[in-house]
Amino acid sequence: MMELIRNVARSMLSRTAAGRRLVLCYSLRSYLEEMGWFRSVEEGLPVDRDGRCLPWFTYPAIFFLNGRIRSDMAVFEYGSGNSTLWWSQQVSRVVSYEHDRDWYNSLKERIPSNVEYHYCALVYGGEYCKAILGHSHRFHIIVIDGRDRVNCARNSLGALRDDGVIIWDNSDQDKYLEGFAYLMQRGFRRLDFEGLGAINNCQWRTSIFYRDANCLGI
Repeated sequence: MMELIRNVARSMLSRTAAGRRLVLCYSLRSYLEEMGWFRSVEEGLPVDRDGRCLPWFTYPAIFFLNGRIRSDMAVFEYGSGNSTLWWSQQVSRVVSYEHDRDWYNSLKERIPSNVEYHYCALVYGGEYCKAILGHSHRFHIIVIDGRDRVNCARNSLGALRDDGVIIWDNSDQDKYLEGFAYLMQRGFRRLDFEGLGAINNCQWRTSIFYRDANCLGI
């Protein structure tokens, strides 16, 4: 009986443009539920449907990364959060820098042993963007998702392995064009993943900058 009622309701709604939009929105509910989008909005954190941590990237970017990340990889993050906890479960070593002291203090007690977690005050062009220069270890993946991103990109290449990639979130923003050009001029290509992600009700873009023979097999 309930299925009959739903079918009749869909049929009636589909007779108008507004009704068709409502039907389409309802049909998207299962996708959003599966992705954990509703739960992420409720909790205000990027999580999947079971409450497990996700990076605050677009869902298409996360789909692409799943299955390509290896457990022997090392990751450097500019900007921390649920992504830090997610990376810690995927790779052997994570180094993460955070500029927001309150956020740093709220997260540090949850940081596992394979994560080296640092607070660094933000001064544009200062120690924050140069933090990666103090690490002799080279990284498979460098995530640019904090502040002063163009300068972070400029300082990152010496710490990136020959097969390494750079993940740049919010790459739909024109204020980062100088940083994108810097990477492209040095032989990187760009793969964009645009769409919806956790919490937000609008789409944005996460990009991967890569070279030949890279660690993600692009």
